[in-house]
Amino acid sequence: MRLHLLAAPDGTPRALELASPKRDEREVGLELLARCARRGGEVLLCDKGYAGRDFAAAAAELGALVVRPARKDEPGHGPHLAPVRPRLESLFWTGKDLLTLERHGPVPWPGCASASWRASSASRPASASSTRLGRPSRALVDYCA
Repeated sequence: MRLHLLAAPDGTPRALELASPKRDEREVGLELLARCARRGGEVLLCDKGYAGRDFAAAAAELGALVVRPARKDEPGHGPHLAPVRPRLESLFWTGKDLLTLERHGPVPWPGCASASWRASSASRPASASSTRLGRPSRALVDYCA
């Protein structure tokens, strides 16, 4: 399984899905974007795997601009993701490890889907509580056993 995540700039998860690694990540990304509340003008910071005119056009129809590094065969450079990569990796670590997505043992697909849902639903109220307490929205350590 592959974990797909759509997060706000502060790191708060907005949509998350466990999907077959055979599924095109652009297809899953568009599904996640469609599920989220949008105001228009959202920016999707993606890696090179999200390249493609069709993907960019479909995201634009949903009110989002795709920003990603250029591939080797494209002119220009695009954004340099190294400064934000640690934050992105920590988001996935939170979803996989801290919220036990990788510690479920051999579980059939419904169990994996349930773990994904629990991880997403557990992080949202904890993030909201942290924000109300004046802490960073991803300060989830107080809510973990």
